[in-house]
Amino acid sequence: MNSDHHVPDAAVRILLTDYGAEPGTGRDALPAMRRAIEAAARISGPVVLDCPQGRYDLYPDEAAREKYFITNTASEEENPDVTKTIAILLKDAAQLTLEGNGSLFLIHGRMTMLALDGCDDIEIRNLHLDYALPTVAEMTISANGGEWFDAEVHPDSRYELQDGRVYWIGDGWRFNAGPMQAFDPASNRTWRIDNLGEQAARVEELAPNRLRFFFDAGTPLQPVGRVLQVRDGIRDQVGAFIYKSRNVRLLKSGIHFMHGLGIVCQYSEHLRFAELDFSPRPETGRTVTAFADFIHLSGCRGMVEIEDSRFIGGHDDAVNAHGTYLRIVEAPAANQVRLRFMHPQTYGFEAFFPGDEVAFVRSASLQAYGTGKVRAAEAISPREWLVTLADDLPSGVTAGDAVENVTWTPELHVRRNYFARISTRGVLASTRRKIVIEDNVFDGMTMSGVFVCDEAENWFESGPVRDMTIRRNRFLACGDADHPVVYIAPENREVDAGLPVHAGIAIEDNVIETTLAAALDAKSVRGIRFAGNTIVPASPEGNAGSDTSGEGTPTAGSNLIRLIACSEAVIAGNRIDAAGTPAGVVSLERMPPGELRLDEGQGLRLEA
Repeated sequence: MNSDHHVPDAAVRILLTDYGAEPGTGRDALPAMRRAIEAAARISGPVVLDCPQGRYDLYPDEAAREKYFITNTASEEENPDVTKTIAILLKDAAQLTLEGNGSLFLIHGRMTMLALDGCDDIEIRNLHLDYALPTVAEMTISANGGEWFDAEVHPDSRYELQDGRVYWIGDGWRFNAGPMQAFDPASNRTWRIDNLGEQAARVEELAPNRLRFFFDAGTPLQPVGRVLQVRDGIRDQVGAFIYKSRNVRLLKSGIHFMHGLGIVCQYSEHLRFAELDFSPRPETGRTVTAFADFIHLSGCRGMVEIEDSRFIGGHDDAVNAHGTYLRIVEAPAANQVRLRFMHPQTYGFEAFFPGDEVAFVRSASLQAYGTGKVRAAEAISPREWLVTLADDLPSGVTAGDAVENVTWTPELHVRRNYFARISTRGVLASTRRKIVIEDNVFDGMTMSGVFVCDEAENWFESGPVRDMTIRRNRFLACGDADHPVVYIAPENREVDAGLPVHAGIAIEDNVIETTLAAALDAKSVRGIRFAGNTIVPASPEGNAGSDTSGEGTPTAGSNLIRLIACSEAVIAGNRIDAAGTPAGVVSLERMPPGELRLDEGQGLRLEA
């Protein structure tokens, strides 16, 4: 998995243009793409679907429509119809390479750009994916007064005014309320704000693509040059969906906008993402790439590699890797358990397969107390499943506990990537297999650069970390007083140093530039090592975009490092410039000082 795939010499090449595609004409290329994919399926052995360089427009009229339950997207109330409108659908394909030759595939309407279902050995490379009219609207502040501001609307954002309010519109969609972000080009920072369009007393059109927003006194206004980004909150589609597939590689491509949750990988294995450019095409002048996450991994296994890529301009996390806890409802038989999807936006998909190993977990403490092997799993409803084990349930199974699928947990390597203009976190990782996060640059994450959770009472995202290395990264002005640069925060209510949730976490040889945020905040970890790191104040430019409220300056954190209920902790060999960083204090909570080895000569003092 460490070297990029090369197409065998014996591969059959077919041309998309031979099946009716007419690049550069604006005509719908989807029928041709479907015919070419069908032709490739009839060929035995490796096939290259070759797309001569050009612009291919893809419209929803003849797109595939398939029902898919996708994790972390929308509840039954938010989006009752789970049908996805899919531009490029590969179903049960194998040994197929989609060669873009630098082509642009331009999506019209709200669609899932790409879906792989039940595929094996697929490579997608050298293409650019974008939307003609992105579902995130953008406008730039051009003037402001005491109770109003003017905004220049981006030409790719369409709107209409009704009863003094602005509605953003596109192909088959229209919204007024929804999340908003501010982007400061001077500091290259993005953060979430209240929707100023909703707050405005009224909106007037001064000229085409120029709006004036009027406010009641006291509403915080935005400075000239700031870009406002606004979207609907419903994740009815995703950017791409990789489902029950294996050996998938997405290489040397540009993904310039994604509607919905980004690239979602669900119950897939052995995935490689390399040399990808997640950023707006420069010629568009847009600032948003991702409606929500960039790459979201749920219930995957095998090796997942994310390398040498740029993640710029997102409305949610860049990388999120986790499993899903289902809550125990009852045990109707000695070897059966009825389970329920609990979070409103995650339900309906198969989470267990015959032969899978599962762990039984106390929701309050996140401690596993038994395992089992799945013999069968049957859907009672999209929310509830009946799982039958090969043997009897472990003793002590209680309604309200959780079950995790241990088999579908990936090894994760995130290397040499650049993350910027992201309003939340850089990398979230909750998997028990090996995690390596190295040689990346996290440039001004509004929240934490790296976040490790595990919880069975909120998003129900599993599971425990057992072997994690965070090394040789640069964290540039990430986080604030409420969001440490590296944040290990399992949501266990029963907290004790003798009951660790996570184990084996090393944070080594990183450069952390911080003025506002703690370098490390860790809870319930056995064997945490923070060593060889360099911690210096963030530059004024780096902090310039950290004022997320629009009112005043955020306060700095009181401690540089905080450990809660940790054991076998080591802090050694760090180089700390105390001037301008959070105070050089290591604070301990719910743990004896003897569980920490704090070496001298680091400019740190212990506060238990």
